[in-house]
Amino acid sequence: MKEYDVKITETLEKTVTVQAESHDAAEEQVRAAYYNSEYILDSENFTGVEFGTTEEREVQKEQADTMNVLLVKPFMYPQAVQIGCELEDLQKAVGGDIEATYPFNEPVALVMHDEGKLVGKDLNRALRDDDGDIYDIIAGDFLVVGLGEDDFCSLSPELMKQFEEHFHQPETFVRMGRSIMALPLPDDMVRKEDTPVKADSVPHKNNPDRDVL
Repeated sequence: MKEYDVKITETLEKTVTVQAESHDAAEEQVRAAYYNSEYILDSENFTGVEFGTTEEREVQKEQADTMNVLLVKPFMYPQAVQIGCELEDLQKAVGGDIEATYPFNEPVALVMHDEGKLVGKDLNRALRDDDGDIYDIIAGDFLVVGLGEDDFCSLSPELMKQFEEHFHQPETFVRMGRSIMALPLPDDMVRKEDTPVKADSVPHKNNPDRDVL
């Protein structure tokens, strides 16, 4: 599919008779009178129309049926992705039924599996309060999406950059007494591909009985 800019040119003509000393003087006299609104051309002076294409572009399929969001997976750096806007698209992205949370002042939502911890998803990223204390941990893949007037929408480039930086470093978690500590995953242990992880390949791998807050 392409889009085209098509110029529509309508031609209006009117002949007026004037007295002057020369050809140039006659034209100048009529020109001055025209710009002084003494001659008005309207539909009665229409003589034709032409259509001409001035620009041709490929249409970039986006907006209505897709949105640009941030996908955050355990043990991996965040990825900017384009997904569909339907409920089924969001469910597919996180691997099940979804829930959304709004922990930031910016117009964004975190869309995640609604039972990620219960079904044994890998712990992913910690959510922290204003004092930097962990109050929850997201399990499984999640999305950072923008908020429109009525629904989720694409992240702006500025928000995409901000939250890529916020969630950039993957985390691993270890229980310390009654609390859980989030540790940055070393860069050499960050997954580059979305492949299964062996139980002993990540330090402090999450326990199946889910030691979470």
